[in-house]
Amino acid sequence: MAGADWRSEQAYPDARKAEAMDLAWERLRRDRGYQPDYKMLLSSNRSSMTADHFRRKWGLSFRG
Repeated sequence: MAGADWRSEQAYPDARKAEAMDLAWERLRRDRGYQPDYKMLLSSNRSSMTADHFRRKWGLSFRG
């Protein structure tokens, strides 16, 4: 939810139903270091070398 106050329970009514993966994604997407890395990945045509580096750096796995 863009612009939402993360401290407000009203901004996240379904937070109690969230799974660990959902919470991890919310944390990661707000990371100021992750955001430029993700943009670089998108602009790199997702070469395997760039994607592997990105995956290792951020501890991610991509579904096939």
